[in-house]
Amino acid sequence: MSGGVDSSVSAWLLKQQGYNVIGLFMKNWEDDDDSEYCSSRQDWLDAASVADVVGVDIEAVNFASEYKDRVFSVFLSEYSAGRTPNPDILCNSEIKFKAFLDHAYSLGADYIATGHYARVREVNGEFQLLKAIDHSKDQSYFLHRLNQAQLSKTLFPLGEIQKTEVRKIALELGLANATKKDSTGICFIGERPFREFLNRYLPTATLGQRKGIGIGGQKEGNGEPWFVARKDLKNNTLYVVQGHNHPWLHQKVLVAEQAHYISGHAPANTHMACKARYRQEDSACDFKLTEKGFELNFEESQFAVTPGQSAVLYQGDVCLGGGVIA
Repeated sequence: MSGGVDSSVSAWLLKQQGYNVIGLFMKNWEDDDDSEYCSSRQDWLDAASVADVVGVDIEAVNFASEYKDRVFSVFLSEYSAGRTPNPDILCNSEIKFKAFLDHAYSLGADYIATGHYARVREVNGEFQLLKAIDHSKDQSYFLHRLNQAQLSKTLFPLGEIQKTEVRKIALELGLANATKKDSTGICFIGERPFREFLNRYLPTATLGQRKGIGIGGQKEGNGEPWFVARKDLKNNTLYVVQGHNHPWLHQKVLVAEQAHYISGHAPANTHMACKARYRQEDSACDFKLTEKGFELNFEESQFAVTPGQSAVLYQGDVCLGGGVIA
């Protein structure tokens, strides 16, 4: 229970379904916890208030050490290598569905549940990860590195309902966080300005980024924004292009490594769909295994395919897994 409306309503739904529910508030980040951007104290107060209304016990647990070792260190390593990682994906596989799951086992729990918008389905003994019914809120992209053991012990109470219904339930229950704004920040940074935070650790820039490049005011072209297109770390060179349609920003072929398949094995089908970034429609592609992962050939060019981000594979609503774009 994070203090947000989604996990709050999830707890209530599980209680209504007859489960014996225990709330767990995870503290994953301690640096600058007293700053204006970290809201962990208020989040804890909100979570405790909800637990009181819903009628469940709640405890706080500190995973900050595990987070730094398993997520933040990888995040910095990837950025220093010139790639743009997605720490929320690693946070799910290493903290929310590993450290949290292990802690739940120690309490004697049978399942863990979160407020993610996704679904789990068992078919002939195999657990599948599916998109949420509310596709506009679907979070299967961030969950694609979960395995069979994790999915077999996970419940997603919000997978079958719309976000508008979640807000409605919270209002009807009189939850203090019923109208609380959804968190949009990276899992450990919160709502703080990303560049300001990152510059404390290492200077870098993001592929496909158009703000903060520092070459505004150029008169060439038609006033379209500039984008970072390539990085050459060896020669300390950043290549930028102007305009969304520049050919350097569009690719039809993608190579991924560190592949993970939810079923435990690579898909048999070669034609599927992929998201090369979260806020993107599924794009049809042909799948081919490689020595280090897989290669995708898209029917239509993809914008700003970014090394370090994840390419997530789908067959309809079923998430098959994915890999890190190389």
